[in-house]
Amino acid sequence: MSLHCLNGWGSNVISLVWTPFIPEIWLIVAAFLLFVPVLAMILQRQRGAYFRGLGVLALLAALGNPSIEVENREPLKDIVALVVDHTGSQFLSIRKEQTEAALAELKKRLAGLSNVDVRTIEVKDSSDDGTRAFTALQQGLADVPPERLGGVVMLTDGVIDDVPKSLDALGFRAPVHAFITGYEGERDRRIELVDTPQFGIVGKDQSIRIRVTDPGSDKPVAVSVRRDGVAMAGGMAQPGSLITIPVKIDHGGPNVIEIDAEAAQGELTTVNNKAVITVEGIRDRLKVLLVSGVPHPGERTWRNTLKSDANVDLVHFTILRPPEKQDGTPINELSLIAFPTRQLFETKIAEFDLIIFDRYADVAILPPAYFGNIVNYVRKGGALLIAAGSEFAGPESPAETPLRALLPAFPDGEVIERPFLPRITELGRRHPVTRDLSGGDSEPPKWGEWTRQISTGNISGMAVMSGDADKPLLILRHEGKGRVALLLSDHAWLWARNFRGGGPHLDLLRRLGHWLMKEPELEEEALRARSEGDRLTIERQTMAEKAGPVTLISPKGETQALTLEPVRPGLWQTVLKPNEQGLYQAGDRTLSAFASVGPANPREFQSVISTQDHLAAFMAATGGSVRRLSLHSGDAPRVPTLLSLNDGARFSGADFIAFRKTDSAIVLGMSLWPIFAGAAGLLLLAAGLLASWLGEGRGFFRQQTRA
Repeated sequence: MSLHCLNGWGSNVISLVWTPFIPEIWLIVAAFLLFVPVLAMILQRQRGAYFRGLGVLALLAALGNPSIEVENREPLKDIVALVVDHTGSQFLSIRKEQTEAALAELKKRLAGLSNVDVRTIEVKDSSDDGTRAFTALQQGLADVPPERLGGVVMLTDGVIDDVPKSLDALGFRAPVHAFITGYEGERDRRIELVDTPQFGIVGKDQSIRIRVTDPGSDKPVAVSVRRDGVAMAGGMAQPGSLITIPVKIDHGGPNVIEIDAEAAQGELTTVNNKAVITVEGIRDRLKVLLVSGVPHPGERTWRNTLKSDANVDLVHFTILRPPEKQDGTPINELSLIAFPTRQLFETKIAEFDLIIFDRYADVAILPPAYFGNIVNYVRKGGALLIAAGSEFAGPESPAETPLRALLPAFPDGEVIERPFLPRITELGRRHPVTRDLSGGDSEPPKWGEWTRQISTGNISGMAVMSGDADKPLLILRHEGKGRVALLLSDHAWLWARNFRGGGPHLDLLRRLGHWLMKEPELEEEALRARSEGDRLTIERQTMAEKAGPVTLISPKGETQALTLEPVRPGLWQTVLKPNEQGLYQAGDRTLSAFASVGPANPREFQSVISTQDHLAAFMAATGGSVRRLSLHSGDAPRVPTLLSLNDGARFSGADFIAFRKTDSAIVLGMSLWPIFAGAAGLLLLAAGLLASWLGEGRGFFRQQTRA
């Protein structure tokens, strides 16, 4: 128990402190037991009752152990926080100049208040949380005791996204004032994203819904749309109305959609007249046709690999009964399904993303015209993979059909039947299909052997893997708009069966199939740009020995030459921190890429018109005020008189704002003087008991005299 009675003289504070010798509850019980008889005596008007009460008080005071405490205190200055909004919207129009002028004037006037220390807190842009002024205030005052805070002044445009819901959430009791930058009658037009898809099916339209807002105007606004920098259809938008924009997803991977609204005369900024959306293009159910010429162990490996990809629809035919097999069995007794050649290779060939011939031999099943259809299908954008067996080296080889026009190599008639280790070539180390295959970086490679390879010549594609005697094993080639791959062995299944340690058959065959079907991540010549937080990564995949310089164009049209550094064979990269948010374009002589830095619809620029309305009620609740620095665009900022007042006073008026005097101090030293200790305490206690005894004795003497 410590009860204080305070008196202050200068820097000293004198207190009466009680620290009882016995628990408080027993002290209360003792006081009750001792005072009840005394009170009864007083009510009965017995002589000596008051003197007995005095003695009881002296005894209770001694048990309470009172002390005189003298503190030597040093007064502390009050803290006044200046919160300066330096977020993006504060750099519009004349707001930056207003803020700097008002800040300089405030610091000058606060320096004239002798009892004030100033703490300046800067509010910067966060990820996409808008202006977090009160969060910055609490962080900036984390080491300041709440009782030392005299007040807060905010320099802002009034659009603050973290205004506390109650004074308790503020964490202190002091007036908060706001000076609003900008001026009355501001105008701003912007695009509001209502519904934006993250993914889209390649070749199909996705709908983006937007709204153009332009307070104070109802005139139609011209809107333009671009995809990956290429202009698409535009139109007119009525302010406030919901607009649906259909956009075709042109390719797999990021499709960058840019929407622009025509600038308005005299508006604050055109930054929010533009919206950038990235839609990831995905292929819907890739359709693969697998034709196995003969039953063999490898066809199950192909089937399992393709079926393991949930995005692949597989149509698989195995030729079990070639036309030359005539054994007299009636057609109606055969349980085999006839090979639907016309349906597959004429009417529906364009529906397939990839055709695979696995150990196929030309045994008069497909007429030459159908092979011609396959050639046209590839050149128009299709894909063909030939997994060659021994048939490829014979007279029934697909190389003896019209497919010869597509093949990147031709058989020389030799079939190599001995163990060999597949190896990644120097070219293959730079190609995304074979780069980083597990076990392929060492010499010899850490995977199992194959035992059959078809020897070829006249190589016209990219040999990314080699086999026996460094002869080409896997050759890739671009043909027109399509692609062709030639795998010169039918023994990839040995890796799947873990023959002599096995190998990465799943990675190899899956990457090969996806490269043929133009998976963006497997392009051998690609320029990519992507943003991650506040970082922009530019990446160049190339089969050349070195990547050339890349030009980066900022949202404002400024150009910057970038030099890329190697990170892996065939992969070059640079990472930078952009100075502004928006759409960036990277390009070299042949390729270009786009990336949007920052949020698609930045919260900081969703509402940029300065206002007092957001803060008025809360500031008034703290005892503070909200006022504009300038009423019109040409007016100089006006800072009112600054005062320091005691609690209970009014902290704002038409021509002044005030801060709370806190009377805070630190204790430099303390002295404690027990009242009932030593001779002084003994004398006080004896005086109380003596007064009681004398009063009691005097009453007794008078009674005897009367008797």
